[in-house]
Amino acid sequence: MGTWIILAVVIAFFVWRMKPTKGVQSISAAQLKNILNDKDKVFIDVRTPAEYKGRNIPQFKNIPLGSSFDKLPKDKEIVVICQSGMRSSQACKQLKKQGFERVTNVRGGMSAY
Repeated sequence: MGTWIILAVVIAFFVWRMKPTKGVQSISAAQLKNILNDKDKVFIDVRTPAEYKGRNIPQFKNIPLGSSFDKLPKDKEIVVICQSGMRSSQACKQLKKQGFERVTNVRGGMSAY
């Protein structure tokens, strides 16, 4: 009986973690390809410098998760990518808390690109 409760809590936690943050848009890797040249968007990659160096999309600037987002313009849409979509989701939550209005997460990250 106790294992079912633990299992339910673990599943609920992952569902909660995967739930998009209020006000954060989500796009697929295919949709990303259509907006890469949009000058009204700022593209950031929150992976480690080593991951970024190994493979990246030229329009994306590397700002690893945990870095300051203070230099980003608040009047532009911020598009965030990582390897799988988990770190970029965390970064999107941080950006929303810091008052960024338009924040977009790339679902599936570089793995899907």
